[in-house]
Amino acid sequence: MRHLLEKKVLFFGGKGGVGKTTCASATALAASHAGKRVLLVSTDPAHSTSDIFEREIGPEPIELLANLWGLEIDGALESQRYVANVKQNIQGLFGHHILQEANKQIDLAASMPGAEEMALFDRIGGLIRGEDTRFDLIVFDTAPTGHTLRLIRMPELMEAWIRALSRSRQAMLGIEQDDKTDPVLISLTGRLEGLREFRARLLSPRVSAFMLVLVAERLPIEETARAIVQLDEAGVTVGGLIVNRVLPASSPDPFLQSRHSQEVIYLDEIDRRFSKLSRVRVPQLPSDVHGVQTLEALSEMLVSRSQVAT
Repeated sequence: MRHLLEKKVLFFGGKGGVGKTTCASATALAASHAGKRVLLVSTDPAHSTSDIFEREIGPEPIELLANLWGLEIDGALESQRYVANVKQNIQGLFGHHILQEANKQIDLAASMPGAEEMALFDRIGGLIRGEDTRFDLIVFDTAPTGHTLRLIRMPELMEAWIRALSRSRQAMLGIEQDDKTDPVLISLTGRLEGLREFRARLLSPRVSAFMLVLVAERLPIEETARAIVQLDEAGVTVGGLIVNRVLPASSPDPFLQSRHSQEVIYLDEIDRRFSKLSRVRVPQLPSDVHGVQTLEALSEMLVSRSQVAT
């Protein structure tokens, strides 16, 4: 996995409970040791990065260790910020009475399903576009796969929506192309350019990669297979797989022997079904990954452990 540390953006995804947060945190720590200035971002509502680092991490980057910062994005807070920013941007566009009505409509829209997801996407987009220039690498610890894939598809959906709004505005003004003096069209054009930059960086294999974490069990394998297809359809590069919590090959305990026998079948299936992807196996550790000391051990495994042949 060491070559992945040269990317600008890394996503860690997978089924809930497979160890995304620990793998993302360990990779971020490894990159910081390699001299990269790293921002570890949690987009999962059930933030666990604070628990792992035993530090309170909030909605703004906080320095955790040398070269390593942490950020936990709060969807509700981002939604509030997003609404406040929209209201600020329209201050000079309308008269008092129209502005009051516009603000009511904005508040109504902010209360509807999907508003927090839109605000979350806006914050992630700014990070991926490199608006905070302090960092060489941004590592995203994402929510379970389905939620993350919706966010990845959002630029394409938003681009179509903004184009429709632009056409509607042009029709209202009676023009056939963007008016360089109209503040609404200027704002929409800016949003469109931001989306294009976001998509370009997200889809560039030189810039971004998506790591999938799984354990050797039926449901995580199937979810990983679906995610690979969906990421491929979206044009996102899959950097590889981390097969987490692999049991020791030998144990005198009959229960562990039985579990290992079943696991071997699944490991063989993973190697067969995902043979085109790099795969790293991480053994089951004797204790939970909690605190920097145990995270260091996992970090070393991820960057130094030999990959399964591809």
